[in-house]
Amino acid sequence: MSRRAVIQSVGHGLPVRIVTNKELILEKGIESDDEWIQQRTGIQQRHICTGDEGAYSLAIEAGREALERSGLKPTDIEMVIVGTVSGDYIWPSTACFVQNALGLKMAGAFDVSAACAGFIYSLANATALIETGVIEHALVIGVDALSKQVDWSDRATCILFGDAAAAVVVSAVEGGDRGVIKTVMLADGAGAPFISIDLGGTKYPPNSVAPEGMKYGIQMMGNEVYRFAIKAMGDACEKVLAEAGVDASEVDLFIPHQANMRIIRAAAERFKFPSEKVFVNVHKYGNTSGGSIPLALYEASDSGRLKPGMLVLTVGFGAGLVWGANLIRW
Repeated sequence: MSRRAVIQSVGHGLPVRIVTNKELILEKGIESDDEWIQQRTGIQQRHICTGDEGAYSLAIEAGREALERSGLKPTDIEMVIVGTVSGDYIWPSTACFVQNALGLKMAGAFDVSAACAGFIYSLANATALIETGVIEHALVIGVDALSKQVDWSDRATCILFGDAAAAVVVSAVEGGDRGVIKTVMLADGAGAPFISIDLGGTKYPPNSVAPEGMKYGIQMMGNEVYRFAIKAMGDACEKVLAEAGVDASEVDLFIPHQANMRIIRAAAERFKFPSEKVFVNVHKYGNTSGGSIPLALYEASDSGRLKPGMLVLTVGFGAGLVWGANLIRW
């Protein structure tokens, strides 16, 4: 009898403050307009952290809801895995703070740094630990607060990002067809300069003099990233479906990383997914990086679009460059 890693529950965490395109333009003095942003990205608004809100608080909120919905006790969780590139601290890991705050006394904890593909990579880690019998239950969280890392003088990037977290409890189940069926994870480090934060690490630490031409904040080569994303999203989906022996027509719901509406449409068109099979919430949240895919899973499940037994395909890409896909029987 096969041992499967089954998603038992989902939770989420969002900053209180919602900022529309018009409010963002006025507040930050960005040379842009609402129509241009919507046409280029599909984004209408985003949630932005204020005060003490950050990856830590959002992850705890999401993890707590997922744990409560699972019906498990805190001591049942044996591993906390957090996909993030924007932890409140460089170290220790955000996962350790979550483990302590939620009283998960029997759990190990670590972060996965895979940017917008962070949840895909994190869920793959949890699945492997469960399928090999190392653990029974894991809490997996995708979270980022990239509004705290953007360069607000760069209109090409600052309009894109919002803050969010979402979490799943994953448990070992013997038999049945539910669970994570297949995952693919890919990378091309040659594309590292396409999306990066150059300052603040150990090469150029905060107290050092920045080299000429470098500045803090997310730096992105938009055209290169767009071309990469269009191909990577489709290739990852094709690979995971082929390895699982599943035809695209069998997919019940497609949940891509919510980075840009044009990229989402291109990926859906490649596999001839009709609009009713494609979940989109980029207009409400913008690009929430590691929080993007699990937040979409949360909303799809809570709204009834994602039901137990359905076959869901997720796919994401991000800085690294990294990309990947999960095929899950919900």
